[in-house]
Amino acid sequence: MSSKFVPVMWNRTKYVYDAALVLAVGLYLVGFVEIGTRLQPAQTPLDAQTLLIRAFGTCAFLMLTLALAIGPLARLDRRFLPLLYNRRHLGVATCLVAIGHAYHVLGWYFAYSPLSPGYALLAADTGFSQFRGFPFIPFGIAALAILAVLAATSHDFWLAFLTAPVWKALHMSIYAAYTLVVLHVSFGALQDTRSLALPALVMLSAATLAALHIAAARKTRAESQPAALHAGWVDAGAVADFAEDRAVVVAFADAESVAIFRHADRLNAVSNVCAHQNGPLGEGRIVDGCITCPWHGFQYRLEDGCAPPPFTEKIATYNLALADGRVLLDPVPNAPGTPTKALALDEAVRP
Repeated sequence: MSSKFVPVMWNRTKYVYDAALVLAVGLYLVGFVEIGTRLQPAQTPLDAQTLLIRAFGTCAFLMLTLALAIGPLARLDRRFLPLLYNRRHLGVATCLVAIGHAYHVLGWYFAYSPLSPGYALLAADTGFSQFRGFPFIPFGIAALAILAVLAATSHDFWLAFLTAPVWKALHMSIYAAYTLVVLHVSFGALQDTRSLALPALVMLSAATLAALHIAAARKTRAESQPAALHAGWVDAGAVADFAEDRAVVVAFADAESVAIFRHADRLNAVSNVCAHQNGPLGEGRIVDGCITCPWHGFQYRLEDGCAPPPFTEKIATYNLALADGRVLLDPVPNAPGTPTKALALDEAVRP
């Protein structure tokens, strides 16, 4: 395994993130069981094993909802970008909690079956011809299988082996997993519950997730209108539009986009697509003098779009000019890794 494929590139942020994640999951599970024990009706109390099953199940559902909400939240508000940076850790943790849910189900509902737990799980309910009582277990199995595949392929080795487009397409199946989980709960636990808590949790989570994605899509569409041409160059905006250590994203009519970063009162333009996982570089920032992708922290030098050693990724660079207080962008990209001269904002260079 090369230096590019170490198991986890640990840093302080990852330690804090993972510690907070483990603590939150532990507190939720313990709190669910403790509160559930105290609030359950005296006439029909739930056993401890059932409480554990529900604790792991609801925890996995909320974690999956959060994992899918981080992307649109980061697009709507940059303060959520630190969560995006370590989202894969959340995905793997979600899979582990879902496995915990399945483990307790097999250990309780099928513990005394003459059949093996796995076979009994599939043969327990076959009423596919009816709506109420429709088998819900297959939905859960399919969702868990998807989460397991995504967790197993979350490492950068698989990203490089499968290529970024294939890897990204595979991991978009997390939306299918979420749909299957909602169906699993709707045909399962919601059919028998007498409390409004679980239906409210499912509906509120799904509605919130849909609203966030719609709002983020509208914001992205509004910010990605193709820029006007200026003598063959693209008008990227006024100098005042560029914040220090941040980027302005310029979209072309063919859906390509460029990120123009301002650092030390100088501008550099690079492709908006990270070579690692096609992440949106323009939503990142400058860290230690390098463009830092918001998704997983991959970095590129401003002057040539090359990742610092020992990494070898390269992205396309673009030429810039300044005219009458407006930043102009040459829409023709340079080859990936091509050095370009930074545009000093006190220059008055015309294309």
